[in-house]
Amino acid sequence: MRRLGTALLAASLFTACGGAELESSNEPLAQQQAALTITDVDVSPECQGILQFANTASFATLDAYLPSDVVSNLVARRAISPFVSLADISSVRLVGPTRLDQLTAGARAKGYLPSSCIGILDGLAVSTDDAAAIVSLVNSIHDSELHDVLPDAWNGAVNLLTQRPFTSVQAISNVTGIGDVSLRNIRNSATLSRPLEALINAANAVGYHGHGGAYMARHFDWWQEVTGNGSYNASTPVCFGLEPTSVPRGATVRPYLADAAEVRAEFKATLDYADPYKQLPQRATGLANLEERINGRSFKGCYFGYSNDPWSAHSVAIFVDVENGFSLLTGTYWAE
Repeated sequence: MRRLGTALLAASLFTACGGAELESSNEPLAQQQAALTITDVDVSPECQGILQFANTASFATLDAYLPSDVVSNLVARRAISPFVSLADISSVRLVGPTRLDQLTAGARAKGYLPSSCIGILDGLAVSTDDAAAIVSLVNSIHDSELHDVLPDAWNGAVNLLTQRPFTSVQAISNVTGIGDVSLRNIRNSATLSRPLEALINAANAVGYHGHGGAYMARHFDWWQEVTGNGSYNASTPVCFGLEPTSVPRGATVRPYLADAAEVRAEFKATLDYADPYKQLPQRATGLANLEERINGRSFKGCYFGYSNDPWSAHSVAIFVDVENGFSLLTGTYWAE
């Protein structure tokens, strides 16, 4: 867990619903806008100046912010190959969290960083938009999903759930049990599937047509979905990969996990039901984003059906990545 100075903290304060409150600045509006991080990297687009500073600043400039022996090591290493990540910089001898903070301070003082780069927290260089997305997710995520996103940080997940709502990403970083891996997992869950989420929202907006419809979700409470819906003429769930205590009563347990092909087929079938003429403008980017998230991955989940009355029925599938908690729900329904 890492703490930022008060000047950086002022840029990371957010309302509980995730809206940003940036400190006043004379920078043009375009420079204050931050881009969400949509790949699994440790430097957000708005914070790339940290790498630029490390790669291009002179020895004398770096020496004003870092010990001389550290500068010597950085300069010697960058002569071989430029730094491409915070982890890359941290691999240099004598460089740890404190030196990264000093490097960031130098980059900010020399104009390499806009105010929309908050700074480094738990090994991530975070933008204001990343921070807003993280705060919004943590304040709204269901406990079943959060524990899947943080599979190796049970105490951290519990602490987030009991201490929320949060108003800043620093406060989340400071929670006991949240460290480099956990914050990165949360950031990834909050930002890496935005094109897919845009497609899902567009497909859901199509709504009911004819005697049926389709719906999908990226963030949801899978336990509630499996156990909390109507039971009229419910079909027997078929589940796979769930912990024994999480298997719904009466479910059939399938002995193998779902792979990318199975998830892709289920999602595309549901999408085509909602968008049969393939007219949604978000379709190409959303499906490409889906491929990035599921390729080579394995998923636990369930197939099940339920009815709330004799005149309708739902068929639902849920998938949860067994390592990073990426989750996806698909559903179709009909009504007389």
